[in-house]
Amino acid sequence: MHSPNGDLYHREREMDLLQGAVGELALGRPTVATIHGPHGIGKSALLNAVPRLLPPGTLVLRARCHPSESQFPYSMVSQLFDPVLGGAGGGTPVPGLGEAGPTHEALLGLLRTTRSLAVDRPVAILVDDLTNADPHSLRWFSYIARRLDDLPVLMVATLPASAASQVAEQLGPLPYLLRLWPEPLCPTCTTELVERAFDSPVDQELAALCHTLAHGNPLVLHDLVTRLRRTHVPPGSPDPEQVLPIGAQALSETVLAWLDEDDPCASELLTQLAVLGPDTEPAVCAALSKHGEVHDQQARETLVRAGLLEAGAPGRFTHTAVRPAVLARVSAHERLLLHGRAAAVLARLGAPARQTADQLILAGCDWGTDVLRGAGIQASGAGDHESAARYLRRALTLLEQRGAPAADGDEGAAKEAREREESFLDLTVRLGAVELHRDLDACARQAAAAAASPLGPVRRAEALARLASPALVSRIEGAQPFVRVCGELAALPAPPREHLLRLTAQTLLTGHRSGLRRAARLAAADPGDPAAHVFAGALAAAAAASGRLGTARRMALRVAAGPAGAPEGTAPGSAAGPVGAALALTWTGDLDGAAALADRLISMSRASDDHATTLLAHLVRSEVRNRRDEHADAHTDAEAALHLARRLNAPALAGAAAAAAARALVGLDRAAEAAALLAGEPAAGDAHPFIKALSLQAHGTVAAALGDHTTAVRLFLDCGHRLALRGITHPGCVTWRAQAAASYRALGEESASATILDGAPRERDAAPRPRPGRERTVLSPAEQRVAELVVRGSSSLEVAEKLFLSKRTVDTHLGRIYRKLGIHSRHELAGAIGEELPV
Repeated sequence: MHSPNGDLYHREREMDLLQGAVGELALGRPTVATIHGPHGIGKSALLNAVPRLLPPGTLVLRARCHPSESQFPYSMVSQLFDPVLGGAGGGTPVPGLGEAGPTHEALLGLLRTTRSLAVDRPVAILVDDLTNADPHSLRWFSYIARRLDDLPVLMVATLPASAASQVAEQLGPLPYLLRLWPEPLCPTCTTELVERAFDSPVDQELAALCHTLAHGNPLVLHDLVTRLRRTHVPPGSPDPEQVLPIGAQALSETVLAWLDEDDPCASELLTQLAVLGPDTEPAVCAALSKHGEVHDQQARETLVRAGLLEAGAPGRFTHTAVRPAVLARVSAHERLLLHGRAAAVLARLGAPARQTADQLILAGCDWGTDVLRGAGIQASGAGDHESAARYLRRALTLLEQRGAPAADGDEGAAKEAREREESFLDLTVRLGAVELHRDLDACARQAAAAAASPLGPVRRAEALARLASPALVSRIEGAQPFVRVCGELAALPAPPREHLLRLTAQTLLTGHRSGLRRAARLAAADPGDPAAHVFAGALAAAAAASGRLGTARRMALRVAAGPAGAPEGTAPGSAAGPVGAALALTWTGDLDGAAALADRLISMSRASDDHATTLLAHLVRSEVRNRRDEHADAHTDAEAALHLARRLNAPALAGAAAAAAARALVGLDRAAEAAALLAGEPAAGDAHPFIKALSLQAHGTVAAALGDHTTAVRLFLDCGHRLALRGITHPGCVTWRAQAAASYRALGEESASATILDGAPRERDAAPRPRPGRERTVLSPAEQRVAELVVRGSSSLEVAEKLFLSKRTVDTHLGRIYRKLGIHSRHELAGAIGEELPV
């Protein structure tokens, strides 16, 4: 039954017990009742309800104790007896009371006074907040309570929960002792109280939220409802996001303030848990507070009873509003100090590095480089690359703030300087390896920092070999450190074999050939090890790009088979091998082999959490599927690559993925969508020329699909120019020639179409190359096209740009034309060719 009793809710059991005590009083028998509980639970309300239950004529003696009066002897006793005895005697009501202490004579005198008052009528002694009484009065209360066997006296006192054990020790044996523990309000009573406060029905969600925030504490609930009414929260349709901050403020100004007064140890523990986190171990809290684990456990029990912590370990907050309320009372300076002390304690206790590092960062400490390094290693091993990067960046900052040691020329300073550079390089490479999983541009910056280390070419090469991922060469900034260090390493008399092979593989993918000859000799000496396979894969891609198809396919198939005994997996430093082999197989026409290798590469890179390699494998598989006319699947792969590129902050690779997706969309007859996709993807200014060529080809493909063949031809020719910058001359790499020829035909320029395909293999979908209209001609098709443009007034450079040839090649064509026609200059050309060309 949850019905109100006066102003009391959920107090039927306590009121029945008090009614029983009053019944004993009416029969002339004593009762000592103690009401325990935390602040706000309603102890004083129960005490104030006692006078209404007393029989008529009962003498009521009342006192309310306060900490400010605890230094005055017998201040509580005076409050009780002055109203009935103080005026009659004109002074102290009982002889023997003084400041020296509660003498036995004084206590006997007070007992006689109590007996005299209880001769003719029952006496009720009501004391609120007994623990705040002065020591003399506390001694009197205990003395009197044990000597009421034959007196009609009812003593009722309220005490905090923390005083329960002390009272039990002093009064426990008494047969007439009654102990009351008011319980928190139940949800039903909370709802009734809230509806009464609002004077209207309330939303059940609001009532439940109020109950959760107040944890059944009537005073906190009253304060909360008052604040809700003051801020005009509608009871019928409340906003929980509005109620929660109000509840946090109510907690801050009630329960937390009580803890500061009554239990500083519990208040300190609550602050620690709010600042450091509720999962903080008890040993750490005990070391921070310096009170010991016993006091810490007692403080936890106090917070559980107050409804702020959940029972059991770890001590989590009962609801989310508690922690913000506590933190609102803690200054920023105090937080920093607490985090710093926690970091020192955790380091001393040998806590996990990540836990200590979190406190170091929050405190802004100027120590702990090794701890932060260890935390970065732990976080990276657990796959938490965001946290790992944060730890390692902080460690690098501390190392930089420490500054270089003084260069005084002694051996100790030199050793310290080298140790600092070693530590700086190690942290840089570790951070770069972490960034490889989350931010490729940031990884490229770390690679550049490692390449600038003063520790020598071998140490720099060792560092960069750990970061050698083909994803980094997508931008010039990411490729330059590898090219530079690889050249330094190749110039050494005896370079480390593994480092040279891995760095040379990286530079081959950039289009450079630093250290190629030396690396090739080293790889040939032991072609079966992992480093040789990495080099072979990159070399296969380079061979395919330059048209050596047989060599490229042979090497790619060997890489696809894998080194003997290699584990099933891939690491960023080994990805250049399978990625290069997959490209080589694609460009040499082995689409089945390329697709199988790409499938395997995706599976292995996902297992090793290598998102960069996964991205590249999706791009390769998208290219394979586009060439197979499986455009829907190609689009799926390209979209996956685009998502990963954006996630890894790799704008160049995002451009390549967008280009692949656009080509697939054109194949699906969705050219408008392809155009919108390309328009929405910003181009990376320093992207690899091959990636720029892919983007130009995609734009040209979209333009041709939309009917703008003039723009398409220009884009296709620019694409070929970009490819030539990196020595990619094999037409099977990018099919720009066939597409340009098709656009030339669409524009009616048959001769240009024939010239652009001269020397290039036919594509499956390419139309037969147009033949010259006349059977006999002195000039080859290429020479005819050059002659035509020259007769029309184009310079050699203009002809070269138009036909995507070098100026040297154009001049060579002109020399042959002059010899065949027996002329010596371009001025004679128009007359010499006569009717051979349509001018």
